Amino acid sequence: MSLDTKIAARLKRNPDGLVPAIAQQYDTGEVLMLAWMNDEALHRTLTTGRATYWSRSRARLWVKGATSGHVQHVKSVALDCDGDTILVKVDQVDGACHTGDRTCFDAGPLELAPS
Repeated sequence: MSLDTKIAARLKRNPDGLVPAIAQQYDTGEVLMLAWMNDEALHRTLTTGRATYWSRSRARLWVKGATSGHVQHVKSVALDCDGDTILVKVDQVDGACHTGDRTCFDAGPLELAPS
């Protein structure tokens, strides 16, 4: 099986055939991570209920939590108005970041210049 043609037609992919995907905790709105999806990753995410991404460093699909146990149970998936970003609302088990942190944005805020 492959991605529904109506969904595929809406996607605006980068030159590598990828679309950024933001993972967000479904009940709190917490932004967990940014990853990449190709058509197959999106298809698998939609049909299995497990967040599946394209690993640019390993050049292969990966199911979030398959080795770490830090699973993302998909609650909903949406495209933005331009079709160039995917929002995946998930129920995150343990940390979303490969470092073990709850989110990939736990490294600390950047200072803003005084206004």
